[in-house]
Amino acid sequence: MSRPLRVIFAGTPDFAAESLSALLASRHDVIAVYTQPDRPAGRGRKLTPSPVKALAMTHGLPVLQPETLKAPEVQAELAALEADIMVVVAYGLILPRAVLDTPRLGCLNVHASLLPRWRGAAPIQRAIEAGDSESGVTIMQMDEGLDTGDMLLVKRTPITETTTGGELHDTLASLGGKALIEALEALSGEGLATAPQPAEGITYAAKLSKAEAELDFRRPAGELAARVRAFNPWPVAWCPMGEDRLRLLMARATLPAPHDLPARPGTLLAPEADALRIACGEAGDQVLAVTRAQLPGGKAMEVRELLKARSDRFTPGFRLGHNDEEAPA
Repeated sequence: MSRPLRVIFAGTPDFAAESLSALLASRHDVIAVYTQPDRPAGRGRKLTPSPVKALAMTHGLPVLQPETLKAPEVQAELAALEADIMVVVAYGLILPRAVLDTPRLGCLNVHASLLPRWRGAAPIQRAIEAGDSESGVTIMQMDEGLDTGDMLLVKRTPITETTTGGELHDTLASLGGKALIEALEALSGEGLATAPQPAEGITYAAKLSKAEAELDFRRPAGELAARVRAFNPWPVAWCPMGEDRLRLLMARATLPAPHDLPARPGTLLAPEADALRIACGEAGDQVLAVTRAQLPGGKAMEVRELLKARSDRFTPGFRLGHNDEEAPA
């Protein structure tokens, strides 16, 4: 068997911690962990270590948290580690050419999409929002571009009509850890063939924002249902409900019922046993069926239970959202 690799790991959020956990359970040697500096979090805005740092500390690993990798002294410190390879997973810092070239086998990235589709910051949520039928992870040899390096390994997983952003995140985090170890085993032995990314099919996954979570019921119901699932658990789709906000956590698109009268977008229709039904589309000719929601000050609940507890808040004919002229773009 080939010798274990000396690995520098660079990552920050929970998604990256899953890959670090897989690496720690493997035969390879994690010699240092790079992660973002501690950030304020919670109501008290207390400085909080990243999930990757927390995991590294429980294993007694050296943790480095530079603000940038461009400083010569930081690059010299990294080079002194004499790593075989650097693994980067949702790290959050740009790796300059000097860093990319330092490890003997270069730098690998675990990216949560089927490249070249969904390069960028939010590939998991954008895949669901766009209605993709599958997602996956790509193990990529890093270069100086934004997720443009050659591909070493690809693993796929389906996206169903009920897959949420949180569920796909967890699936891909686990899949990414397994794919990473498979790639490292190959690289430590006979090697792994690389393939350039196709020139066609490139899309970019823009960073999520709270502003885009407000739903515009003039849009098609299928588009809104996908956005509801993509934005669960963050930033969470919502709509105005009078002076309050209704948070929408699970939804599907359905056809209007024969008894439905024409209604303006955002109008509550007669509910089903397990769903709020909201008129959508420019003419209100499509229906969004919301099956999980949350009222202000309340818990997230299945709509079946929400209707039992607060049916007074969901009178058919009541209109959710803004007036048409105030609706979000």
